[in-house]
Amino acid sequence: MKFLIKTFAKTMVVGDKPYKRNGMTAPSFVMKEEKDLEKEKLRLIDYVIRTQSLGGAHFDGKESLSVGRLSTREWNNMFYKHLDHHLTQFGV
Repeated sequence: MKFLIKTFAKTMVVGDKPYKRNGMTAPSFVMKEEKDLEKEKLRLIDYVIRTQSLGGAHFDGKESLSVGRLSTREWNNMFYKHLDHHLTQFGV
């Protein structure tokens, strides 16, 4: 599965083009239970602060579980696009 994702989706995931709107969510990522919005918001803020404090050099050459080794720019694109996708999805 990782090989297929890396081969066919890596450019879409880490490239400069934004994600397409209204894409299908893989069944394994669909939330089935209620979440506490305030708690999740604080978790997200904490992740963003921790990621920023680690800096780009921390991520350069690290392996993504889904698409393999990524450059700092690829990690940055993926983080930004994923967060922007969900914030836009929920009208934030």
